[in-house]
Amino acid sequence: MYERIQKRTSELLSKGSVSDKPSQYVDMILFILIILNITAVCLESVKFIGDKYKVAFNIFELISVIIFSIEYILRVWSSPSRHDLGNSSSLIKRLKYIFSFTGLIDFLAVIPSILPYFFGGVDLRWLRVLRLLRLLKISNYSSALEDFFSAIKDDWRSFSAALYLMMIALFLSSALMYIAEHDVQPDKFSSIPETMWWGLITLTTVGYGDVSPMTPLGKIIGALTAIMGVCTVALLTGIVASAFANQRAQRTAILEAEINQALSDGIITDEEAEKIEKLRKELNLSPEHSKTVMDILSDKKI
Repeated sequence: MYERIQKRTSELLSKGSVSDKPSQYVDMILFILIILNITAVCLESVKFIGDKYKVAFNIFELISVIIFSIEYILRVWSSPSRHDLGNSSSLIKRLKYIFSFTGLIDFLAVIPSILPYFFGGVDLRWLRVLRLLRLLKISNYSSALEDFFSAIKDDWRSFSAALYLMMIALFLSSALMYIAEHDVQPDKFSSIPETMWWGLITLTTVGYGDVSPMTPLGKIIGALTAIMGVCTVALLTGIVASAFANQRAQRTAILEAEINQALSDGIITDEEAEKIEKLRKELNLSPEHSKTVMDILSDKKI
């Protein structure tokens, strides 16, 4: 009974499947609460709104902290029933969740509102801004951040090579621009580290215009830096896009292999269907994607 309640709690707090309506409702409620919290933090920073509705903001923050605290405690308590945390003991699974990315975000969503009660005499306004980290709690229901870091990890050699080229371009352009512009604009190009601000803004093609070359040589260096920036930024963008595409293709191939194996005898049993569904969740693929692959492979078998 205890383990069943623990497992159900974990299911309700995890990303809900199409067939699990209560879990979807919990996801929706927490998602809306997160968005409302971000909106409240932003509106609270507007002086006349913050002063006028200060009591309402405080009450809403108190309610939010209570809900997020209960959610965090329940996530820690129900961690032993999560299969994605391995086959370790209950204590190890709880520690794995607590020190995981989502666990730390869930903790940081609560702590900025609790600390002021213990340090009332200290100016902790910066902690109020940290409440914006609650936006990252959406990663509990979306695999976007996880997919991004996973894609970068899988293609890290290419990504690090592109970053290396960008660093070379940054140091080289900053050093040359310092030599060309230091005598003319000693306040804006006072040192190579100071010039790196111009180099970074130019390489990323942002170009604020607050610092710009005046000498002919400086303008030539600036033009070459801008061209290098277009190339390096395009290279980084292409690597990330390619890594995402490769990751998606690999996950689809793994799912197809599992469905093919299940269809080897012509039918998919309930046990095989459950295994496929579990794999689909682990790979963060949509139910519609899984159904489409299954239909295509079933037609091929026929």
